[in-house]
Amino acid sequence: MANSVYQINKGINASIEFKGLKAQYIWYLGGGVVGLLIVFAVMYLIGLPSWLCIGVILLSGTGLVVKIYGMSNKYGEHGLMKVLAKKQVPKVLRSRSRRIFLVVK
Repeated sequence: MANSVYQINKGINASIEFKGLKAQYIWYLGGGVVGLLIVFAVMYLIGLPSWLCIGVILLSGTGLVVKIYGMSNKYGEHGLMKVLAKKQVPKVLRSRSRRIFLVVK
C-alpha cells in the first residue's frame, strides 16, 4: 500500500485579513470609501470647486482610514462586537414587587 502525502491547509477557520485589517473592518472601510465617493459626486454636482471637493474627500478619507485601522488594532476581530454588546446589558435589574416570583403556573 502506497503512502499518500496530503498537505494541510492551515488557513481553515482563520479570519480574513487584508493589509492589517481584520474581519469586518474590511467591510467598514469599503463602505466608507463608497460613502466618500457619493459625497464627492454630490459636492461636485451642486457646483463646488473641484479642488475643494478633492481636498474635503482626501481629508475625510485619511481620517476614515486612520480611524478604521485604529479600531482594527484596538479591538481586534471580535472585540468591537463585544464592546457594543456589553453596552446593551443593563447595569441593574429592579423589581418593585415580589409578585412575579410568587405567581404559580
